Amino acid sequence: MTTLSASGPPAIDPSGLTTADIDRLRAETPGSMRVPHFNNAGSALPPQVVVNTMIEHLMREAEIGGYEAHAEASDRLANVYASCGALIGAGAQSIALTTSATDSWLRGFLSIPLAEGDRILVAQAEYASNVLAVLAAARRAGAIVEAIPDNASGILDVEAMRSMLDERVKVVSITHAPSQNGLLNPAEEIGAALRDTGSTAWYLLDACQSVGQMPLDASAIGADFISATGRKFLRGPRGTGFLWASPRALELEPALIDLNSAEWTDLDDYRIAPGATRFESWEKSYAAMLGMGAAANYALSLGLDVTQARITWLADRIRAELSQIPDVQVRDRGQVRTGIVTFSTSRRAAADVVAAIKASGVNVSYSPPDYALRDFRAHGVTGLVRASPHVFTNDHDIDRLLDAVREAVA
Repeated sequence: MTTLSASGPPAIDPSGLTTADIDRLRAETPGSMRVPHFNNAGSALPPQVVVNTMIEHLMREAEIGGYEAHAEASDRLANVYASCGALIGAGAQSIALTTSATDSWLRGFLSIPLAEGDRILVAQAEYASNVLAVLAAARRAGAIVEAIPDNASGILDVEAMRSMLDERVKVVSITHAPSQNGLLNPAEEIGAALRDTGSTAWYLLDACQSVGQMPLDASAIGADFISATGRKFLRGPRGTGFLWASPRALELEPALIDLNSAEWTDLDDYRIAPGATRFESWEKSYAAMLGMGAAANYALSLGLDVTQARITWLADRIRAELSQIPDVQVRDRGQVRTGIVTFSTSRRAAADVVAAIKASGVNVSYSPPDYALRDFRAHGVTGLVRASPHVFTNDHDIDRLLDAVREAVA
């Protein structure tokens, strides 16, 4: 994994992609020819095959009916489970298709029974949607929510977590690649610590920013649930996501069930589906699910190791260049960094800087404090500008971004 050294990123792209390869990737991503898009951590530009896949299914729905088009596409829909599983080294039977990473995460978390006095451990940089659900569930059950501190480099302190583990710890919830600080939490080390200590806590990993950006191995991570979205670095459509469930998690009864996740077997009885589909609902956009499958296949064909190498290199280049602009502070932490670059300036509020950059025709995004309140407060940050490149980002895009930043903070 490429990291930023004291001398900056490597001069040559370590992914092995050539200029011709980048031109092809851009041609396959029409939006990249129209705007420098640095909001892939929010909603990435999809390749054309994703758009075409969705349109073709929607046309079939219009031509023959929604249920009929669904039945016609049954084999291709089955392949979506396999493709999403391949992103994290897992089998199709352990995948549930959902409408977002939050939907996925909630379907896992809400299935875990909580009791008064249970402890729930969350990462310091945990995302608001997860924390809000945890706080609400803890309030209902009388459970206790505690934050695991970060270590000196800014990532979750695994040894501190070990010291917090006891028989009352029911859930450990970690955001793998937080959206507001560029770091990558040590997911595999966390799983190993839970196993080594004999903890029975349920381990949930929010991988919405890491799936599609880098290779993942569900078995090595050792989580009970891994949640992901289609719309971020995976480059699928909005309104899509998936949930991976471990064998242990497949013993849980979901909090939400319908005729897709269970079978009504008698007037007062039902049978839960045997695989991860127990965490699904029947009604969703099947055009969007096929689009997510196309995005997964596209990512797998390029190679997740290739994708990670290029994105990391591009992000490190941007960090190095931003650090040379007067009064710009790059805020990213951690020893291993992702494709999420965050920065601020004392001259203007981050929201105003984002508005100015977007007005220049470059897409970036704003990270407000309430998205990760504990993390922002701990570091005295009131808002951040976020730039997130992807494999199709080229030198011209970066030049446009840097020029826009210089003008915004001048």
